[in-house]
Amino acid sequence: MKHKEEAVAKVYNLFISHSWSYPKAYDGLVGLLNKRSYFFYNNFSVPKDDPIHITGTDTRLYNAIKNKMTTCHVVIIMAGVYATYSKWISKEIDIAKSGFLYPKPILAVRPWAQTKVSTLVSQNADDFANWNTESIIGKIRALTP
Repeated sequence: MKHKEEAVAKVYNLFISHSWSYPKAYDGLVGLLNKRSYFFYNNFSVPKDDPIHITGTDTRLYNAIKNKMTTCHVVIIMAGVYATYSKWISKEIDIAKSGFLYPKPILAVRPWAQTKVSTLVSQNADDFANWNTESIIGKIRALTP
């Protein structure tokens, strides 16, 4: 008797770097990921309403970010020029690149309708995706073993 083998869908653990000063970019990126059926992911980003943003120290936030990244397959960073001036994006890149035994791949996403990208992000990204669902998901899959 032949048994039907069910394919188990991979679930991607993602850390989406973001600036709460630009919530539309983060919300838009999550919206793009949610558009794709049969793409399953866990979002390990630090939520906006997490009290560590308000009451925590830089050290506590750094450790919280590192803990969130621990099980992530890919770190996604918006590649807008604002990223160059964010101290937390540079710290997130540092954590992804040197905070673990094996570096976490960084996927830079070019913001919609922007031609300029952050030099900091460009120099540290393992790959770039355009602002569309298929490009982002294709690059996430390519960066994940």
